[in-house]
Amino acid sequence: MVCTTLQEGVFAVKTLIVNAPAKINLCLNVLGRRVDGYHELAMAMQRIDLADRLEISIEDGVGIEVFCENLELGGGENIASRAARLFLTETQIQQKISIYIEKRIPVAAGLGGGSSDAAAVLSGLNRLCGHPVPLVRLMELAADLGADVPFFLFERPAWATGTGTQLEELPPLPEVCYLLLNPGFAVSTDWVYQSLQLTKGGKLANLPRFSVTTITDLVEALNNDLECVTAGRHPEISEMKDFLLKNGALGALMSGSGASVFGVYEDMSTAMAAHAQLDSRRSWKAFVTQPLKIGRG
Repeated sequence: MVCTTLQEGVFAVKTLIVNAPAKINLCLNVLGRRVDGYHELAMAMQRIDLADRLEISIEDGVGIEVFCENLELGGGENIASRAARLFLTETQIQQKISIYIEKRIPVAAGLGGGSSDAAAVLSGLNRLCGHPVPLVRLMELAADLGADVPFFLFERPAWATGTGTQLEELPPLPEVCYLLLNPGFAVSTDWVYQSLQLTKGGKLANLPRFSVTTITDLVEALNNDLECVTAGRHPEISEMKDFLLKNGALGALMSGSGASVFGVYEDMSTAMAAHAQLDSRRSWKAFVTQPLKIGRG
């Protein structure tokens, strides 16, 4: 991350460059539907070093501008601009904000890219403005933007419950590498949850906790209740899992509502060897990644 102050005419421009990392779900349990229409979840989430790059600038003036390379943002407010507006409203700061996003995380892929961008905007603006908003309040603002956004401010592996906003730090996880595959198409999270047929209920107290100390434990704990829904419509999910398991992965799982799938590998060399086996005729995007340590990295 680089923080600079430039001078343009008579206006001071403060600029911050940050990474917004992706996440994977090591397990995703859907416990039931809440009275408010949302779902009760219990998830283990971990950030990885695949990340978008954001350049956030603040200067004298008014308005919020968001530019994103190779992505049409549409006419309405996107989650990054909503995060900026929420921060300005909270702090009553009257400045112009410009945000440039270099997208590296596939969109609508179960990797939390948009949520991570929003968290990066909140924390980045807070830093640029001298930390006027304490972290606990920043987390509350993040929850207003989306269920995954607080996790990216938490900046550590987490056990997430409720709608995903109640976070508890996980014990240290085993060191692994991941080969992440994305088929190149987007999946609607709303559609996946609407299509999910809940066949189980129960309280969080009755659910086994995500407690792993070895790679074997991690692989055995992999679970995603949404995978059957997405894979039912998109057979590529099963094809990607089969490829990973046939090429050295100890386990494989779809992340979030899909359509990205990751394989668990003991080390970088075995993950890279599997990556080398990908057929160039496939349209899958592939990333060899590692978990992030505590902090944004």
